[in-house]
Amino acid sequence: MSDGSVQQRQSQPAVPLLEEQRVGEILAAVPERRHWRYRPRRVGMVWRSRTFRVAAVFTVLAICGLVILALVRDQTGTQGFLVGLGLAVLPVPLLLAAFRWLDRVDPGPWRNVLFAFAWGAFAAALVAILANSFATRWIATTIADPSNADTLGATVIAPVVEESAKAAAVLLIFLFRRREFNGIVDGVVIAGVTASGFAFTENILYLGNAFGEDQQIGNSGVVSVTAATFFVRAVMSPFAHPLFTVLTGIGFGLAAAGARRRRVRRIVLPLLGLVLAMGMHSLWNGSAVFSPYGFYAVYAVFMVPVFGLVTWLAIWSRRRELRTLAAELPAYAAAGWLSPAEPLALSSMRARGLARDAARRQYAVAARGSRYTPYGPGWAPGSVPGAMPGSMPGPSARATTQAKAAAQAAEAHGKAAARAVAEYESFATSLAALRLQARRGTAGPDFAERELELLHHLWQRREVAAPALTYAAQATGLLRPHRLPPLPYAQQFTPQFTPHTQYGGPGPGPGPGPGPGYNPYRMPQQPPQ
Repeated sequence: MSDGSVQQRQSQPAVPLLEEQRVGEILAAVPERRHWRYRPRRVGMVWRSRTFRVAAVFTVLAICGLVILALVRDQTGTQGFLVGLGLAVLPVPLLLAAFRWLDRVDPGPWRNVLFAFAWGAFAAALVAILANSFATRWIATTIADPSNADTLGATVIAPVVEESAKAAAVLLIFLFRRREFNGIVDGVVIAGVTASGFAFTENILYLGNAFGEDQQIGNSGVVSVTAATFFVRAVMSPFAHPLFTVLTGIGFGLAAAGARRRRVRRIVLPLLGLVLAMGMHSLWNGSAVFSPYGFYAVYAVFMVPVFGLVTWLAIWSRRRELRTLAAELPAYAAAGWLSPAEPLALSSMRARGLARDAARRQYAVAARGSRYTPYGPGWAPGSVPGAMPGSMPGPSARATTQAKAAAQAAEAHGKAAARAVAEYESFATSLAALRLQARRGTAGPDFAERELELLHHLWQRREVAAPALTYAAQATGLLRPHRLPPLPYAQQFTPQFTPHTQYGGPGPGPGPGPGPGYNPYRMPQQPPQ
């Protein structure tokens, strides 16, 4: 047996071993990581996979959604559930549109908005229903009079449970999407969207129960319980839940805007916002207990002024983001990355929209190839073969098809140009925010890499976006000889990079623009009237 094994080993070809003298040569020939054919296995690190995290979050939210919908349907009945669902969805588009409008300067990705809404509607609502029901039963059977259990549950337990469950969505995005969470506006938007989702599910429950009560007593029309509930929850106070949770979002926003080294502030401010949200929620729930007119007193004296104050703070924060663009981007214009007009246009929402529209029109007109020939060049009346003598023939089927294809292509070119300008505006806004973070000491050690990446994205879209933004600055009256952009931080804090040959610039060091022949004040052609 041993002899056969020896012979078998001797018959196998010898595998050469790696020589120590050639280790450096072989390691230098290893391809880059993206070209690897064999990748190391991550044993026990499945949770680090992005696909796994997305699938896990989606699965958890889907399970919560199915459970919460089943519970609500069980409490309201099928008809009550459908009526409540139809009425509860009405204020949702208005709330989401308001928060997206507030986030127009530096809009966050839609995946964060969808996650926040789904968390509020499914996960937070499920936690609230289960915890509130358990707490109410526990209070009724142990430490309180059963008649007061509902009141204590609504004023003490519900605010703590509900605000904590909603704040979890803000915390998750703050921790795992930190680059997309930069200040007060981001906190307000994420918190408000989460609370809107929570209020949506809660409204289904309240409106469905009100409809069931109307079915039992025979009420209908404007005097019904359903109509009264809808008026109070969807007309008078659709902002109630968003207003409570926005206080938590403001706390997280202030923590995000602060320096990383201030750990105490980054912990205390979100907790303070959460406590204020709980207190305001408790006051709102207990308003009807104080007196018959307690609800109206709290609504007029407390809720409306706080709502106005929070709205002012959110709009002020948005304007502050625009002022940041005007203050931070001129340094990049001085270094040759931007034209002098772009910081002015980027700091105006009106100019931003006008630049997108101008790029869409200009590139759509250019793609048509001709202004006055509706079916493309080369077509004219009488050019269709087989036309009747003396008649005015129309375009052939082939010409019509070509015209439609040309129109679609022109529209696609226009949309692509407008999208390029919108992306340019977004990258420029992120660049200004990154520069502000660097001056405050909150940018992190990878500031240079992030700055170069953003400048690269800007340069790729500069040919389309720079003329459109310059035109918008001129059309809105922002670009005037006496309104040259100031350079408040150009001496103290200069950009890490200047345009080089790889970007088509004049070479190392500051330069006038992307290349010879470039005119930053060139006006795009106007479409035919």
